[in-house]
Amino acid sequence: MALLLCQAKGDTAGSCLKTLSPNPGGVDLLPPEVCSLLNPAAIYANNEISLRDVEVYGFDYDYTLAQYADTLHPEIFSAARDILIEHYKYPEGIRKYDYNPSFAIRGLHYDIQKSLLMKIDAFHYVQLGTAYRGLQPVPDEEVIDLYGGTQHIPLYQMSGFYGKGPSIKQFMDIFSLPEMALLSCVVDHFLGHGLEFDQAHLYKDVTDAIRDVHVKGLMYQWIERDMEKYILRGDETFAVLSRLVAHGKQLFLITNSPFSFVDKGMRHMVGADWRQLFDVVIVQADKPSFFTDRRKYGPGRGDGPRERGLASACRPVCLGWGHPLADGQAFQPTLGLSENLMRRAHCIGTVSPAWKRARSIGRKWLPGPAIGPLCAVLSSSVKEGNLFDFLRLTEWRGPRVLYFGDHLYSDLADLMLRHGWRTGAIIPELEREIRIINTEQYMHSLTWQQALTGLLERMQTYQDAESRQVLATWMKERQELRCITKALFNAQFGSIFRTFHNPTYFSRRLVRFSDLYMASLSCLLNYRVDFTFYPRRTPLQHEAPLWMDQLCTGCMKTPFLGDMAHIR
Repeated sequence: MALLLCQAKGDTAGSCLKTLSPNPGGVDLLPPEVCSLLNPAAIYANNEISLRDVEVYGFDYDYTLAQYADTLHPEIFSAARDILIEHYKYPEGIRKYDYNPSFAIRGLHYDIQKSLLMKIDAFHYVQLGTAYRGLQPVPDEEVIDLYGGTQHIPLYQMSGFYGKGPSIKQFMDIFSLPEMALLSCVVDHFLGHGLEFDQAHLYKDVTDAIRDVHVKGLMYQWIERDMEKYILRGDETFAVLSRLVAHGKQLFLITNSPFSFVDKGMRHMVGADWRQLFDVVIVQADKPSFFTDRRKYGPGRGDGPRERGLASACRPVCLGWGHPLADGQAFQPTLGLSENLMRRAHCIGTVSPAWKRARSIGRKWLPGPAIGPLCAVLSSSVKEGNLFDFLRLTEWRGPRVLYFGDHLYSDLADLMLRHGWRTGAIIPELEREIRIINTEQYMHSLTWQQALTGLLERMQTYQDAESRQVLATWMKERQELRCITKALFNAQFGSIFRTFHNPTYFSRRLVRFSDLYMASLSCLLNYRVDFTFYPRRTPLQHEAPLWMDQLCTGCMKTPFLGDMAHIR
């Protein structure tokens, strides 16, 4: 309407376009009550789910039941850096690098052959301005040239189902933050000193060094020495578990971490009797293989005890209130279980390495008080049992099971796609991102961008010289705003959920593999145990009757094909 009035007065199209520029202050574009609408403690739904229908709750341990402080990341970084220098004989100069917590974000991709860390959107396009080699940004022109004149990464080059492709890997878990930082620092050192290196070997050495920190138990030792420092929200974890049990829900735990570590952490958060809350506890599960592999041993892979020469060294483990078995020794727990609780319990790897119902070994239990269900534990030597056995024994199937984890691939993907469980993703970064979204600076910037986008689309029909100059100015201004908005989240890579207007590849997987997502497990405390989550109907492009940019610019007519009738 403003454009028509302007032209009726005889002004040129270019001068009319100038009058339509959005107010950079944003004061008249956004009501003040719009800010701070999102709650960081809320649970967000990708799919409709009623907690009334959920009878069984499952959990991962690390970054799900146990939330860790960010102070853990510098420890992992420094230990892996020192391993590279002392064991892999990398240059001593690498020791000058310290962990930078604000460098990388979760969900980035790494092209191993090009030593390129980058952010990719849901359509497989690299977000320009977010490609780094070492600690230095790679110019957009070089990125496009590296991929054959396009920003698009073909499907065959992309990471596979579990984030590991032939040449490109996606960093999906929170522990990968120090890994990305170390990888970038090492590459930066080699490039800065003109040292030749093999990209694939460097990548493998760094990932192996990070793995050594976990395998050698260094991270477990740090956390166990100072749980007050590293473990967050332990009391809230206890509150969530206690509340679920009080409402008659069954609980289980499946984690890749060792039992001793989990036991100490749960004792810190919940108390010495934490196992009373769980019907089944499985540790060292070797996810995601635990969810997909039906085989007890992997033929030809050297996974079985005989193949690895461990026939006499294997000690199948069954931990209830008892101890690991010695070879040929019958299981003798220190305390007994009631017959009722034993019916609910399941054991992995007793004397013969197989899953058995607890009642089948009931005669081996000594008399004792009824103190809680049996905890099932996978031996680190015997990779026995899998989710298919678990389902057969427990009969916990389909949508009455809700499992929470932080890793979209290892924890959630198979459970949703193969087994029909409901899934909840724990995304700690969500809390910080929502707080940024609630700021006035972000809301004004986004609204202004939307207004400019609408104007650019509608007014591109004007092709006189003055109009083209105004449109070019708007285009530049829009790009500057996008960069400013990106930097609010992370100066190098922006938000983990957005690549400018498109969702990230991470977001795409989040929507596909999770029914619910939240910043922490404690968000459950804000909802009744029979609450139903309803995802909002997000309009598709052809469904929206009115977009924000139309409200801001007064261009209500949509579609505006009438203005372009002359093209035909």
